[in-house]
Amino acid sequence: MKLLSVNVGRPRPNPWKTSGTTGIDKHPVPGPVAVTAPGPKGTGAVGLAGDRVYDVAHHGGTDQAVYAYAREDLDTWERELDLPLRNGMFGENLTTWGLDVNSALIGERWRIGGQGGAVLEVSCPRVPCATFQGWLEQGGWIKRFTRAALPGAYLRVAEAGQVRAGDPVEVVHRPDHEVTVALTFRAVTLEPALLPRLLAADALPRDVRAAARRRTGAD
Repeated sequence: MKLLSVNVGRPRPNPWKTSGTTGIDKHPVPGPVAVTAPGPKGTGAVGLAGDRVYDVAHHGGTDQAVYAYAREDLDTWERELDLPLRNGMFGENLTTWGLDVNSALIGERWRIGGQGGAVLEVSCPRVPCATFQGWLEQGGWIKRFTRAALPGAYLRVAEAGQVRAGDPVEVVHRPDHEVTVALTFRAVTLEPALLPRLLAADALPRDVRAAARRRTGAD
């Protein structure tokens, strides 16, 4: 398991949202990139140096510090869409190889790189938005992406460090539950009956846990 690329966004106009600017246009960068915890949502800060988000109400912050997507899943979409998809095309910061990102457990931790590397914790899936659909120029993309349930994972920064293309990825902690990224995505999108199952994962973002608790009648 390894990183194929580390991708940082280029600001560009966003005609698909009122924020006016988007950082979805991410490209691989050479050399090491510093990874640090960005703090709470609302400032536009994310985990990778040189990157940021512009829809600050919905993106960025502690629970969405870094976004990872598997090259294998990009390859699946290339075939489905008959469209070349370079690393970073889905707006991911980390393009991985050999790691089943969607089967990762919420709260699972990955060590990336050796000495001086970073430790990242799986927090939640990516939920598609209008910017993603407009960027890919695919009508009905949000519904199609949602049905496929290959969302990729947002990560928290558990230990700051530096990451670079070619770094090994090691799973150093797997929590004792069965709540995966894919299960969480299905629960918060098309299958709300699954929401109570998410309560087994203490590492879920607060808003997702609150939705699960409401489903059980606990709130």
